[in-house]
Amino acid sequence: MYKVMLVDDDYPVLELLSEAINWSDLDMQLQGGYENGASAFEAALREMPDILITDIGMPKMDGLELIQRMKKRKPGLRAAILSCHSEFHYAQKALKLHVQDYLLKDTLNPADLHKLLLQFKESLDRERTVNLQRLQLETLVDRNKEIMKEKFIRATIQQPIVNLDQWKAEAESFGLLFDDGTAYLPVLGMIDSFRSVQQRFMADDIIRFAIDNVIGEVINGDHLKAVAVTYGMKETFFLKPFHHNLRVNPFEEATNLVRRVQNALRRSLKISMSFILGEFCRNPDELKRGLTDLLSSTGQRFYMEKGAIEKKRHVSFAEKDLFTWYEQASREFRVMLIEKNSDTVVPTVSRWMTFLHEKSFPPETVKDWVLKLLLDLKLKLQSLQYFRSTYTVDILHKEILEIDSLTELTDWLISYFQSGISVAEKILGQSKREEVLDACKYISLHLDRKISLEEVAGHLYLNPSYFSRLFKKETGETFIEYVTRMKMNRAKELLDQTSYSVGKICEMLGYDNQSYFIKMFKSHTGLTPVEYRSQKIS
Repeated sequence: MYKVMLVDDDYPVLELLSEAINWSDLDMQLQGGYENGASAFEAALREMPDILITDIGMPKMDGLELIQRMKKRKPGLRAAILSCHSEFHYAQKALKLHVQDYLLKDTLNPADLHKLLLQFKESLDRERTVNLQRLQLETLVDRNKEIMKEKFIRATIQQPIVNLDQWKAEAESFGLLFDDGTAYLPVLGMIDSFRSVQQRFMADDIIRFAIDNVIGEVINGDHLKAVAVTYGMKETFFLKPFHHNLRVNPFEEATNLVRRVQNALRRSLKISMSFILGEFCRNPDELKRGLTDLLSSTGQRFYMEKGAIEKKRHVSFAEKDLFTWYEQASREFRVMLIEKNSDTVVPTVSRWMTFLHEKSFPPETVKDWVLKLLLDLKLKLQSLQYFRSTYTVDILHKEILEIDSLTELTDWLISYFQSGISVAEKILGQSKREEVLDACKYISLHLDRKISLEEVAGHLYLNPSYFSRLFKKETGETFIEYVTRMKMNRAKELLDQTSYSVGKICEMLGYDNQSYFIKMFKSHTGLTPVEYRSQKIS
């Protein structure tokens, strides 16, 4: 909708024109009517109109000066003069100001103004279409250039540089110059928590377009123009140029540049980006090695904080097997989920993630460990309705493998467990009696010792006989059958996940007779504990 401004010191004329035109039919909005050029110009500074209809002779500022000032700020402004003056020198001045029409009040009727406004609308529509087409073309050209630049950098990294002259010529077309004493400091920028960014923007091409625009604005303001190269969806290379004869600190200059990028992304898009600064590159071969080294720094990246800016460094990983702590972690997370207390999720997850950070295990090992933990918890607890995950096994694999940092993994796990507990609470609220649910929770938390029906009934302040009948009715199992099944499931977990002896596992489950434990295990699985473990290993 185009905005129209009317200016005339004759108020009846303003009133007539305002009411005689059906503005909405023309897809226009009357921005306002003003009785002198000064007040009109003041209003235009706040919001510039698309069309100006003005008288010439007015106090404080005449119509010609008003047009001149407004066209300086908006060259595409459509302007028409409405005046009692028909002298040639007024018309001549109007022509110099590129005024589209000169209307005499004495002979004007609303139909003439309607026709003029319609012409203005058609002209503005054509201009808008042309500008949009030009913008689309420029965007397409820029996007194609970005694609070609990315292909060039990928080829540089992945393939040998066979023809150096050809490589330099192509590099020069993208702003990379090595022949004039210029060297480059490569920096790898990585979008933090990319999955959450995807959820906000919905489409990957929109994310990249928005990020590239913000980066481009920062790069264009750099005094020694850096080159930014998109590398996939999550990463961007920044190649910061330096001349050998300039006494500057390259790392400090590069840090200042990426910090400006960081601030601009946070301010404009609420996106966080972390950076790793590489080594100084004085020729194409060094650049190739530098870019390759940055891409291989996944270990450093995994343990970086969100929004960090670091120099590339070697990361030493722990030699001890992470799975040594698997049983302890599994037990703590299982208790957390059985108790269904969302308040314990953050401290429990944070404590284990801090442990992983301090030990610095290889990222892939951490992901395997977490994935096994999640799958085991999902399998063991979902059937008991203590935890209900909406993730399939395939989605869990995909989600965990796509996580790039421990910080992102921490946030993801907290969200995963909290949502699972929330869903389970809703389901439980619609199913078993609260007394039975409390009994099941009590049993799960005390599998390490003998549990009697009388003990649990006392815990619930119920008569043992009544509790026995209620439990069988709600679960379909007797109390003893349920406890034995839970203990046997726990025994299978311990056989799968630990190297504990059968005797040790027997003690951990509160059995004082190993032969009886083996007999019960075989009746539930068809195998002795030793046979079960051997079968799993094979």
